[in-house]
Amino acid sequence: MKDKLTLGVLGLGEGRSIISACLESELWELGNICDINEEVCKVRAEEFGLTKYTTSYQDLLDDPEIDVIGIYTPDQLHALHIKMALQAGKHVICTKPLIVDLGETKELLEVQRRAEKTVFVGQSSRYFEPMIRQRRDFEAGKHGGLVTLETHYVSDSRWFLQKSWSLKSGFSWLYNFMNHAVDLAAWYLPDVQEVYAVGIVSENTKEWDLTVPDTIKAILKSSNGICASVSGVYAAPTLGSEIEQSISCTLRGTRGISRAGYPKLRYLTNFSPVKKTAELHTYDQRHGYYFRFEAETHHAGEYQNYIEEFARCLMQGETPKPDLEEGIRTIAILEAIDESIKTGKVVKVDDVLARYLD
Repeated sequence: MKDKLTLGVLGLGEGRSIISACLESELWELGNICDINEEVCKVRAEEFGLTKYTTSYQDLLDDPEIDVIGIYTPDQLHALHIKMALQAGKHVICTKPLIVDLGETKELLEVQRRAEKTVFVGQSSRYFEPMIRQRRDFEAGKHGGLVTLETHYVSDSRWFLQKSWSLKSGFSWLYNFMNHAVDLAAWYLPDVQEVYAVGIVSENTKEWDLTVPDTIKAILKSSNGICASVSGVYAAPTLGSEIEQSISCTLRGTRGISRAGYPKLRYLTNFSPVKKTAELHTYDQRHGYYFRFEAETHHAGEYQNYIEEFARCLMQGETPKPDLEEGIRTIAILEAIDESIKTGKVVKVDDVLARYLD
């Protein structure tokens, strides 16, 4: 294994963050960048002082120096681009959602098996400072036994519909946005078995001639009966992140409770000895690390955290998580939520997976 991994970046909108992460990391080198829009390539090359780019994905795949392809293309293209990277003998880092159609899972698993390469899902929320601290406390047993948890992603994201590809078949608020909250819940309840959900398509989404639910509430039940409540609202006004974090994860345990969120670098805890009021931990000194561009629209620090975790795992012969199988199960939970909204019934996650994998 080399001392550094070489990265090729496909898709230079969101890929802007991973370019920054790669250039700032001691574990990575940037091999090349790619976008079908040459003007975007030129902007990124100038922004980061790069000497080359390409508008052909095949150039990245054919480059023997590139070890890993970072995929940051529109959601509907992820499965194709992952498959092409694996067939070219590359490891893969793919932004969420991993895929938008479980019908593609069986082929992806087979292609990965033959390629013997790693697929990692860039679930960035896991790698934000408060979430990292929360996970460490959970693994240290500070919460005691987990009783229940709540996650949400609330954002007035109607601006997203100005992206032309978001209006095409395959886009959904559930897959592209609520994915964050579902992944956080599944991280702590990896054996979610049953799902019940409700959702509506508000008038604000209908104005764009879309019929995908933008307001969703779901209950996820694990095999031992522990439940998570997961919610999302994406096409309506919010209170603002100063009042209510856009993304939030609350763990309630027998010995303590914690709440981590995004985009504010705040973490609330109430561990033994339990007090009447939670303790607030702030990490404002890390703001420049996480948010490197205008305002808080890009969070490159999370990307740096996860590509460095990816590199360390590969170098130590470990599998970086979430991997392909974990990513597929999260997509199955999303599909179960969608099915439950449509049918009004409880849906079993294993039944969803069985339709595509058996």
